[in-house]
Amino acid sequence: MSMLRAKRAIESLLEKGRVFVELPMVEDTKALTEDLAKAGISAVWIQPDQTVDVRALRERLELTREQFAIRYGLEVETLRNWETGKREPDTTARSYLRAIANAPEEVERACLPTAAV
Repeated sequence: MSMLRAKRAIESLLEKGRVFVELPMVEDTKALTEDLAKAGISAVWIQPDQTVDVRALRERLELTREQFAIRYGLEVETLRNWETGKREPDTTARSYLRAIANAPEEVERACLPTAAV
């Protein structure tokens, strides 16, 4: 990370109370987390390549494929392909699936059509 990007990240952290930065290589994430904690900064590691077990997520929510697809605006065939391993969700879909896994009700509400103004 360049000095300018680091400066901007710190400014964002001070202004907004949070910041997202990409650290392509960290030898010891635990040590870095501890060092940041000593400075009063709470770090959460997000791994963008982390896969989501779509079937397990759907089953945890007690939904059929059709119900899950309707609720979250997905195609049933897409879910089937993900669940059977025929295809893998792309980066955007993985992010969306993680959001569903972490806050299913909130994502459902966000997917509802808004009333005409």
